[in-house]
Amino acid sequence: MAIVLATRRSELAMAQTGLVADRIRARGHDVELLPLTTAGDRWSADGDAAPPDKGMFVKELERALLDGAADLAVHSAKDIPAEMPDGLGLVGISPRADARDVVVGAPGGLLALPPGARVGTGSPRRAAQIEEARPDIEIVDIRGNVPTRLEKLASGSADALVIAAAGLDRLGRDDVARAPLPVDLSTPAPGQGYLALQGRLDDREMTDLGAALTDDVDRACLEAERAVLVAVGGGCRSAVGAHCAPLADGGYSLAVYVRHEGASVGVRTVVEGQIATALAAEAIAGLATNDS
Repeated sequence: MAIVLATRRSELAMAQTGLVADRIRARGHDVELLPLTTAGDRWSADGDAAPPDKGMFVKELERALLDGAADLAVHSAKDIPAEMPDGLGLVGISPRADARDVVVGAPGGLLALPPGARVGTGSPRRAAQIEEARPDIEIVDIRGNVPTRLEKLASGSADALVIAAAGLDRLGRDDVARAPLPVDLSTPAPGQGYLALQGRLDDREMTDLGAALTDDVDRACLEAERAVLVAVGGGCRSAVGAHCAPLADGGYSLAVYVRHEGASVGVRTVVEGQIATALAAEAIAGLATNDS
């Protein structure tokens, strides 16, 4: 019997799920895709709609898991909120793509844009950090899937976009010139660049499969980044960034950015240590010190 993977219908989501499906097929399994439309997809397509609750890009996929219509759900890890429904968990992780944000439409990058330039993003996290780096430019709310946002850029809705490098790479958009943003200027969303497999925790076959597909370093980094999200209480619409990276000595570095609601600026910290998951609490304590 084929393993059913729930996925969003967007071109990027289908491409990403295809990558996961190929890895599962390489282990001798048949795979079928179950494309679904989420509340987040409908919000992205409606320029006037208010943002839904946390988990807007995952709830329909989670329902398919709980109903037994799917065996696993494939998500961009950054879309998964801090809390999940009872009985579900992250059972597998795909190797990380480039986790950085990039500027598209400005050959010289963010700092080369002229004063008053319009920079498009639908992410509060990106908007907050761009605003702090360049308070003299205008943030324009641009939503939609990657091709739609690129079309809006081409039509003049903005002078530049800030989007995820991983999305462009996984769509094979090598034709799109981009200028990467350093992590200390635009700290990525927790989980950005990772694909996460969500499944039922009581399904031993799927949890074993997910574990077999997962590298220990990737798991440690994603757990550290999500621990920051849990500590802050954020979801994919919060101004929270966290990026964990392995160090040459076998330890880890964790960079964190948080801009609290109503604050005029965010706070940052970088911590290092041998146990990735222990770094989240240290980072949050560091943020409190920096914010005082």
